[in-house]
Amino acid sequence: MMITSAFKIANKLLTGQGAVEQLAHELPRLNISNPLIVTDAILIKSGTVDHVLKQLGAYGIFDGVEPEPEIAIVEACAKVYRDGGHDGLIGVGGGSAIDIAKAVAGYVGHDGALETLFGVDQIKRKGPPLIAIPTTAGTGSEVTNVSILSDKQAQLKKGIVSDHLLPDVALVSPVMTLTCPRSVTAASGVDALVHAVESYLSVNASPITDALAIGAIKLIAKALPKAYANPADLKAREDMATASLMAGMAFGNAGVGAVHALAYPLGGRFNIAHGVSNALLLPYVMAWNKLACVERMAEIAAALGVQTFGLSDKVAADLAVEAMAELSAGVDIPKGMRSFNVPEEAIPAMAEEASKIDRLMRNNPRRLTAGDIEQIYRAAY
Repeated sequence: MMITSAFKIANKLLTGQGAVEQLAHELPRLNISNPLIVTDAILIKSGTVDHVLKQLGAYGIFDGVEPEPEIAIVEACAKVYRDGGHDGLIGVGGGSAIDIAKAVAGYVGHDGALETLFGVDQIKRKGPPLIAIPTTAGTGSEVTNVSILSDKQAQLKKGIVSDHLLPDVALVSPVMTLTCPRSVTAASGVDALVHAVESYLSVNASPITDALAIGAIKLIAKALPKAYANPADLKAREDMATASLMAGMAFGNAGVGAVHALAYPLGGRFNIAHGVSNALLLPYVMAWNKLACVERMAEIAAALGVQTFGLSDKVAADLAVEAMAELSAGVDIPKGMRSFNVPEEAIPAMAEEASKIDRLMRNNPRRLTAGDIEQIYRAAY
């Protein structure tokens, strides 16, 4: 049997400190004359969105994006898009804003309810042109075909997965991340690290995604502590923006695994930020996965800066888990689910939910039962 793999990213990438200034040149190329800016009120107040607005003539703004966005926000944004006669979308923000813009792009031309788009390949046609401008270094949403939304009624996060969600242009500039709060720098940075690690350990990894993932891990290990310690360090910010982009390209093609699957019910039930949920669980899932991928774990240890010369793969893999926990602690990611007042009695139900997220679990190097997942949650408690 001959195996093939596809590599999918945004149609066009522009990176570097002057990337956002290229927006004015991209709009006419995409036939956008009246875009809707999808962002949040904090970014508008900080002046970050001004880098975008100064290049526009006609435009509208939807600033109702919130962290861990709900389905209702997509509905509200889509109404603003339709009522304003807009002909394109510009997502400016972290993963929440870009995911909302992507979901709206897929939804405004759809005949059914938004809920019918959840799952894989439910969007049947390309929507309006979409430009993504990240203001955090973490989610990689600007180069992936996924939009993640919170279903508050089900207390679960759900994904819309379609190649029609891939942005037409991604403008990635470290300048846009300078106003990012330190706590968000930490959480989003570790989120990017999780993307890189999980894509490197994925059963769908390829030589292309491997190179991107290892490269991202190396950059994050060095740059994240610097960007956290000194938010004005533009070199560290640029390295993190690049690493997040690389990790996004890696996981957008190789996929992520059990860390994300376990993070979805944790974040959905207890409103814990996605990046923090991932960071809480990463070392414990890595320790559980080690049996199936010890050589790759050893390579991750080396990428994190661990001196692995002369060590067995098993010892190096153990050190990778330790290094990951130390990196999270160094940027003040809270340790343990109990620090978020997660009741221990919620663990069995969360484990059952996570075990059913097959879209992610099938990428994981080790098969996990609900019982296995429960043990991981308890170790992370």
